[in-house]
Amino acid sequence: MGGLTATSLMGTAALLTNSDDAQANTEWAEWFQGNYRLMTDGEKAKAVARLERRYSSEYSKKVTVDSAPAKDGVLFGYALNIQKCIGCRRCVKACVKENNQSQSDKQETEWIRVLKMEKGEFTVDKMNDGYPGGYGVQVGGNAYSASGVVLEGEHYYEPKKVPEEDAFYMPIACMQCEKPPCVKVCPVRATYREPDGIVVIDYNWCIGCRMCIAACPYWARRFNWGKPALPKKDMNPKTHYLGNRPRMKGVTEKCTFCIQRVRKGRYPACVEVCPVGARKFGNLLDPESEVRRILAKKRVFRLKVEANTYPKFFYYID
Repeated sequence: MGGLTATSLMGTAALLTNSDDAQANTEWAEWFQGNYRLMTDGEKAKAVARLERRYSSEYSKKVTVDSAPAKDGVLFGYALNIQKCIGCRRCVKACVKENNQSQSDKQETEWIRVLKMEKGEFTVDKMNDGYPGGYGVQVGGNAYSASGVVLEGEHYYEPKKVPEEDAFYMPIACMQCEKPPCVKVCPVRATYREPDGIVVIDYNWCIGCRMCIAACPYWARRFNWGKPALPKKDMNPKTHYLGNRPRMKGVTEKCTFCIQRVRKGRYPACVEVCPVGARKFGNLLDPESEVRRILAKKRVFRLKVEANTYPKFFYYID
């Protein structure tokens, strides 16, 4: 039986090898390639070349797949001025375009969510009152009182004008945690933290179990239930193997700080497009970087610090 199976596989491989179908050849090779982290430089080069041929043929344009590694002495960090954000969602649209996210009505993928929140007042004297109803959670549940009628946490909104009255906005994406729970639960090590702090996904190694989605406390990951819809005319041909290259059905994806840009010294697309300068990005290991100056001089907070994930995405106010 073993010999028959081996013979069958060899025969199938020969048929595919002799085929003129570049996509079939590429898919066959991808099925048997290893985890990207464990590949040799030569194996990585072959994988990249295969994908470039496949994507160039599929999207009718020259597509490049970068594989630039992390640089020494770099740890990327992000800071967002929550007082400045006007909720225009230009960051969302720029992210979709830059990172080749699915754009159909049936499967629209957005890595960034912008939550519309109620404005209100915070009373320090009520910090110890806890939540109403006798829950006894002493975290200042009664200290905040909303002053408007905006629904808290709404992220599907299309206002005619922003910012809206009685609202403020909180954009949320992957926090690029120093202790990412998604990495801990992945049974095949398809997602991992790079030396520059970016948490990435090896799409070819992902088995679609979605355990990482369940583990993420920030709802930062998206799952492709079907084949992503990426029109040829909208496809960004400048891609990275661990970032914005086209995904397939059955895999997870998320923000990578625009890895294809930042490893070449550029800002993430959302930073460049923000009309009010609410978004800042830089090297946390450089004391002169803009993001480090913000951490030193501004009032800064991180989401869900009690989860001990140590996000590298910071919020601040002037």
